[in-house]
Amino acid sequence: MIDPTSLRGDWNYPTSVRFGPGRIADLAEACSALGMNRPLLVTDPGLASLQMISQAIACTEAAGLPTALFTDVQSNPIGRNVADGVAAYRDGNYDGVIAFGGGSAIDAAKSIALMAGQSRPLWDFEDVGDNWRRVDPAGIAPLVAVPTTAGTGSEVGRASVIIDEATATKKIIFHPGMLPQNVIADPELTVGLPPDVTAATGMDALAHCLEALCAPGFHPMADGIALEGARLVHDWLPRAYADGADLAARAHMLVAASMGATAFQKGLGAVHSISHPVGALYGVHHGLANAIILPYVLRFNRDAIKAPMERLARLLGLGSQSFDGVMGWLLELRRTLGIPETLGAAGVPVEGAARVSAAAANDPTAATNPVSLDVASLEILFLDCVRGNL
Repeated sequence: MIDPTSLRGDWNYPTSVRFGPGRIADLAEACSALGMNRPLLVTDPGLASLQMISQAIACTEAAGLPTALFTDVQSNPIGRNVADGVAAYRDGNYDGVIAFGGGSAIDAAKSIALMAGQSRPLWDFEDVGDNWRRVDPAGIAPLVAVPTTAGTGSEVGRASVIIDEATATKKIIFHPGMLPQNVIADPELTVGLPPDVTAATGMDALAHCLEALCAPGFHPMADGIALEGARLVHDWLPRAYADGADLAARAHMLVAASMGATAFQKGLGAVHSISHPVGALYGVHHGLANAIILPYVLRFNRDAIKAPMERLARLLGLGSQSFDGVMGWLLELRRTLGIPETLGAAGVPVEGAARVSAAAANDPTAATNPVSLDVASLEILFLDCVRGNL
C-alpha cells in the first residue's frame, strides 16, 4: 500500500515543481520567489466559487500579497478571454499571474502573462515559423501554475491553445518564456473531480504520451517519458475513476499529465489535428475528443508504429505484446471509463467533414503524425471517428 503523504518532492524538470499533498501551502512563497507583490489569479467560473480558490487567495494575502481574481475564461478559451485578462492585469497594476485550474484556465493565464507587456496582437505569436521571436521577453509577466486536473499538463508547457474567434480555429501560441517558472502540483486539489472529468482529462494525458511515443524522429528522452507516463495511466487512471478520493491514484495521474506534456515536445499527430477543430467548432471537451479519436488514429497509423506499440505492450505486460494488444487495452479502458465510441455520440455531425479536415491539415500537429496527412485522408479519418468505422 502506497502512503500518499510520501509522494512529495521538489523537482526542476522541465521547470521548478513543488509536488505533493498539501503543497498549495507553498503558493505565497512561490509567488514571492518570483518577485510578485500583487498577483492576479486567473481561473475559470466553475472553480471561482470553490473553497480552494478562496483559501488560495487567503494564503497569499496573509503573506502580504493582495490578490485579485479574473474568471472570464471559457472551457475552450478564446482571444477575447485573453484580451480581457490583459486589460484587467494592466488596469490593476498587477505584477504576476497565478494560473489556477485545468488546461483551459492555465492556457488562458499563460497567454495573459505573455501579453501583459507586449505591443503586438496575440495572433502575431502563433506557433508558425519563428513568430516567437517577435515577443519582447521583458514584457512576459512572472507566472506560477497550479493544476487542478490531470490531463493537459499545461503547467509544464511553453504554449497555449486559444480560439481565434474570427476564423473559429484553435491556434497555438508559443514562446519559451510561457513556461511557468514555479508549479504547485498538489494532488489534493484534484480529489473533487467528477468521474467523467477524471476520465476525459486522464485520456488526454494518455493521448499526449501515445502520440509523442509514435511521433517520428530521434528523441529517446521524450520516448522514455512517454512510456512511463502511459504506464502510470494504465496503472492508476481506472483507480482514480473508480474512487475519486484515492489520493495515490490522483497523485500518479497528476504526474502522468505533466509527463505527457513534457514528452510531446517531440511532436503530436492526427489525434490533436482533428480534436483542435472539433473543439473549436463544436465545443467538445478537448480530453474527451482526444479519447474518442485516439484508437481511430492508431489504426490509421498502424503500419508505421509497430515498434513503439510493441515496446509499450511489453512495458504494460499485456497478453498480446503487439499493436493489437495495445488497441485491445485502449478500447477496454475507454469502455471502463464510459467514453463514447464515436464523435457522433458527442454531437459532432458528418456535415463538418470538409471544414474539420481542412483545419486539421493546417494544424501544426499534423506535421509530426507518423503517416503523412492531407485533407483527403483527414476527411476519411474524421468520418470514421463520427460514424464509428473502426
